[in-house]
Amino acid sequence: MSVKPDIVAGDPRTRELATMLPVYGQLPFVPERGEGCEIITSDGRRILDLYGGHAVAALGYGHPALTAAIAGQAGELVFQSNAVALDVRARAAESLVDVAPGGLDRVFFVNSGAEANENALRMALRATGRKKVLAIEHGFHGRTAAAGAVTWGSAKWYGFPSLPFEVEFIPRDDVTAAGRMIDDTVAAVIFEPVQGVAGAVDLSPAFVAALRDGTTRHGALLIADEVQSGMGRSGHYFAVERLGVGPDLLTVAKALGGGFPCAAVLCPASIAKDYGVGSLGTTFGGGPVAAAAITAVIDTIRRDHLLDNVLAREAQVRETCRVGPVAGVTGFGLLLGLVCDRPAAAVRDALLDRDILVGTSSDPHVARILAPLTLEARHVTQLADALADISSTNP
Repeated sequence: MSVKPDIVAGDPRTRELATMLPVYGQLPFVPERGEGCEIITSDGRRILDLYGGHAVAALGYGHPALTAAIAGQAGELVFQSNAVALDVRARAAESLVDVAPGGLDRVFFVNSGAEANENALRMALRATGRKKVLAIEHGFHGRTAAAGAVTWGSAKWYGFPSLPFEVEFIPRDDVTAAGRMIDDTVAAVIFEPVQGVAGAVDLSPAFVAALRDGTTRHGALLIADEVQSGMGRSGHYFAVERLGVGPDLLTVAKALGGGFPCAAVLCPASIAKDYGVGSLGTTFGGGPVAAAAITAVIDTIRRDHLLDNVLAREAQVRETCRVGPVAGVTGFGLLLGLVCDRPAAAVRDALLDRDILVGTSSDPHVARILAPLTLEARHVTQLADALADISSTNP
């Protein structure tokens, strides 16, 4: 199955190509609406979405609590800047701090994961007065200047004439290298607890502990990029809790608003004390509709026991989906990689032929599951059956 189908006149894909930069590979269907974990296309297909719009659709589609929060707030006050205090923004910050790892009790709201990482890096450089940042090989942190600088392999698209600071990459899960590379010249180490774009690769607890130990000993800051793994996707509110490590700064986006653009940097009061009026800024970060969405997502995760559901669905995937082309499962929670015995793109296309959407990754043999936290047992059974059918038909 090709992901570049013939395009008919009037199709949204044709119109986008006529007016937008063609920088995205697009799948051969046009979503019209969504219900629960399903996308309903313009030609009437119902596709089980196990990719969640790049891990964004935390509550699936059309969730009554989220849609009511967004619509209700939009009807009251669609926007006001950070020049005024808002009750809805205060509630969002309080809700986020309430579920954050211990000690991260201050919030700076922004608009995207890249922007959150950009500001976390800025804060680390300012706090330490140093010029070097360490990242992890194969990690992805965004496409802006600082976030792109610490993204593995970004040289092919980076575009800026020089990096804003010194960058070195620690080999993934190499405890010895971490101990050697983290020294008194390092401002920060940034890491994803589960490397999403790399193929849902979960870092070893020993490696993450070495990052925490090294940064603590040398006065550097540890930044946890939870843009993909945060907000319940790991079966905890944040994946660092599953690893038993407390970072100095934590970034969150994607699932935070359930589909409404928003992000945040979390830090302790000891870092926040150095920031006053004008030291950071954003126009749209913490806007009222985004804030309402954040509170609705957190309240729903808690009320509907979605962390327990994530862990149950993870266990079910591990137990039932090592069938057909799938030789193994990486990651944790609902940030999982299906390690395939053939190109992952072929498995994705074969599943899409069976009305199931998964993602691919930078690893050509790993397909990713980034499903809504509301995923049901019957959906995992549907995936397992489809994978078994792929093997029997041998596409």
